[in-house]
Amino acid sequence: MSQQTSNIPSLTIGKHTAEVPIIQGGMGVGISMSGLASAVAEAGGIGVLSTVAIGILDGSKKFKQSNEDTIKDQIRKAKKATNGVVGCNIMVAISDYDNLIECAVKEQVDILFLGAGLPLRFPEGYTPDKLKETNTAIVPIVSSAKAAKLIFQFWEKKYNTLPDGVVVEGPMAGGHLGFKNDEIDSPNKTLENIIPGVVSTVRKFETKNNVSIPIIAAGGIYTGDDINKFFKLGAKGVQLGTRFVATHECDADIRFKEAYIKANKEDITIIKSPVGLPGRAINNEFLEQVSAGERKPFKCPWKCLKTCDYKTAPYCIAAALSNAKKGNLDSGFVFAGSNAYRITEIISVKELIDAMTDEYIIAAGLPEKKAQ
Repeated sequence: MSQQTSNIPSLTIGKHTAEVPIIQGGMGVGISMSGLASAVAEAGGIGVLSTVAIGILDGSKKFKQSNEDTIKDQIRKAKKATNGVVGCNIMVAISDYDNLIECAVKEQVDILFLGAGLPLRFPEGYTPDKLKETNTAIVPIVSSAKAAKLIFQFWEKKYNTLPDGVVVEGPMAGGHLGFKNDEIDSPNKTLENIIPGVVSTVRKFETKNNVSIPIIAAGGIYTGDDINKFFKLGAKGVQLGTRFVATHECDADIRFKEAYIKANKEDITIIKSPVGLPGRAINNEFLEQVSAGERKPFKCPWKCLKTCDYKTAPYCIAAALSNAKKGNLDSGFVFAGSNAYRITEIISVKELIDAMTDEYIIAAGLPEKKAQ
């Protein structure tokens, strides 16, 4: 935020401090690459590269090598474009989890955000205790206090250390969800109900170890009012993905972004993903065909996800998402959060972050930020 001094609190994770406590969530396949991540970091937030199946975008059949080469290139491009905080989102469920952790750490990425499974196992030499000796922080993504407690207890016993932060993702998020279908609309599973339990759980570990571990609220965050609401519940930052899609700097094709602008509330639906999880997406003809029982035959040259049985899957989700990233929505679909229908225009990342910051300042009753 080059022209203004903000009254919104900063966010420190490990050895890294972002001027604005807003994290741009990792979005795959290829939706959040160096263009978006560097723009968010440059605007004072934390930009996050999605690593899942990123290597298939160039059509390579050498999946693991292409993934490594692409993520190295993307980290370098992002870091060249900004001195801000840049992270990588790595899914525990992907088949090249070990390789991507090693690659990201070697490229000196600032933060690893680890979700889609519990990050309990790490490649040799890259365990949480070893990473404390580097500049790379580790932040698990969880959907419950139970999951947070399990991770903290396991790390404390096995690695004698704790996470540098925790993202708590609620059921209003876009993409794959860490909830069962009947939990998504449950009043007991709202982010507002989950956050206090995670805060309470983590606080015990903070007190015991004399450390500060920020909680980041995610899933359905849309305005500065939302930031203020979750700060009052104990969060120190927020993560959002949906709103960053509708920015000029987002790495997706314009047709992907326009799907958000054209969407009505009724278009946003819960789907059953081939990987065995529910997901939130914008309904389209591709999804309607799948819902009607139509299979999209494919051969799997990648085996990118550990949990995907490509022999019985109705379609390849990696191919569908990479098609959508390129604007080919006839052969794919768009993941989106519950508030995607509220988006009416494409703006810049800086405009978005400034607007949310202004909204937060008003909601929190703080003095307005001053021009330098």
